[in-house]
Amino acid sequence: MKKSLLGILLLGLVINFTTYASEQAAVAMPDAYSADAAKAILEKGGNAIDAAITAQFVLAVTLPEAGNIGGGGFMLVKKGDTTDFIDYREKAPLTAHRDMYLDENGDVIRGLSVYGILASGVPGTVSGMWLAHQKHGSLAWNDLVQPAVDLAENGFIVHPKLGRSVAGFIQRMKAREINVNFADYFADAKADTLFKQPELAATLKRIRDRGPDGFYKGETADQIVAFMSKHNGLISHQDLAMYQAKSRQPIRDKWQQYEVLTAPPPSSGGIAVLQWLKIYEQVRSSYKTMGHNSADYVHLLAEIGKRVFADRAAYLGDPDFYPVPVQDLIADAYISQRAAQINKTAISITDEIDPGLYESEETTHFSIVDKQGNAVSNTTTINLGFGSGMVVEGAGFILNDEMDDFSAKPGVANVFGAYGGKANEIQPQKRMLSSMSPTILLKDNNVKLVTGSPGGTTIITSVYQSILNAIEFDMTAEQAVNTPRFHHQLWPKDTIRYHPNLSESVIEKLKALGYTMQERRFGDLHMVINRNGKLEAASEASGRGKSIVF
Repeated sequence: MKKSLLGILLLGLVINFTTYASEQAAVAMPDAYSADAAKAILEKGGNAIDAAITAQFVLAVTLPEAGNIGGGGFMLVKKGDTTDFIDYREKAPLTAHRDMYLDENGDVIRGLSVYGILASGVPGTVSGMWLAHQKHGSLAWNDLVQPAVDLAENGFIVHPKLGRSVAGFIQRMKAREINVNFADYFADAKADTLFKQPELAATLKRIRDRGPDGFYKGETADQIVAFMSKHNGLISHQDLAMYQAKSRQPIRDKWQQYEVLTAPPPSSGGIAVLQWLKIYEQVRSSYKTMGHNSADYVHLLAEIGKRVFADRAAYLGDPDFYPVPVQDLIADAYISQRAAQINKTAISITDEIDPGLYESEETTHFSIVDKQGNAVSNTTTINLGFGSGMVVEGAGFILNDEMDDFSAKPGVANVFGAYGGKANEIQPQKRMLSSMSPTILLKDNNVKLVTGSPGGTTIITSVYQSILNAIEFDMTAEQAVNTPRFHHQLWPKDTIRYHPNLSESVIEKLKALGYTMQERRFGDLHMVINRNGKLEAASEASGRGKSIVF
């Protein structure tokens, strides 16, 4: 009788626990405006995808350095038993070509793919949000876009960090004599003042009322093409009319007791994250003890990083143009082969790290889990902070500088120090390779964590280390996003970039091994974790993000 009673009580506890967990939702956002707007949509009965669409458009207003309608990105979706990957990465214009950034001697013209009119690919954000809404949304489209319209039309209070970033960008452009029109639109975006964007509000209204036709056709399209013509740019009416976001299958693979859902090509991030996690899993067993952020731990992950980035340079690009060997690169046999090459006691010689044989820094990210257990991991970008620095006259939005993510020439690094070859060469209508790595971990088909970050090539590092922090070292969401991180990507040679507060003794041991140590913060993690049936959400403290569990 007592045993039966105990069983009933335990069953009751399980039911109560499950009910409590299912009543939670969480958002981890890069600013307060997007967090509050996403929360409001969820409270109105919208799902995680609805909240993500609203957040995306709000960030186009309040996070101009990275939030966008003039750029692109990736949205990873877990909805019920289905998964989806919305690829709204930008494309090269029809008149783009392989050698467009080379001079008469065949040398790369520095800066041409980074600032100014020729730096921009065809924007994909509006098409991506529309596709996500058509497939997975539940509330009306115009209701999801309206919060962004209100913020652009009525204004928002500029965060001090945004104010400093705007002033710094204007100063750098002036000092370098780079001819962009950014200051004409953003010079008044000063800390703690109300900033309105009437042209952007009008553009958002057309998107609200007409969907993608309000951007890729009609008045906005005319404004984009006129602006391109005025400055000798490449994007045409045909480019805009032809742009379509794509639904792709996420990469799915097992790691420990979890199923990892992550970004397929044209992102390099998903393959890289899985390679890092799986090689680490194979090699770590040979260490009797290896503390978090110890010298052994940092060296091991740096050794893995050399091989991950060698593969990235050789094999990854737009799968619509190049046969990316996704499954070969994450296959257990290949992972074992790469793991066997790790040097546990010394630095592998950088020049001798070849691809295996398998016979920016301004981006932004947000993570959402709704009360039904649906999840979105969304990373979006215009590449560097404030993109190309060019604002479309009459439309009020900043154009991306994503063309720099192509390989301008084999053997020449892009602005993030990443190399590439034929797989990522410029071709018309091709999507440039990305490091964006929106990722979701599942356990028994339920969401365990949602993670992602900005940071160019360091995105991959922030993501895989946030997963290790949460799973391997059982950290809370706050700990996982704020613990110091470190990054190595093959080149610059033997250089480890690290956050402040990495132990001085660890730094000295790594220097003794031969590493060059470079203290410089990177990334801005936004993470949701299901720990023991309760949701936790966290945004990295160094940013201006806001996370809410409700």
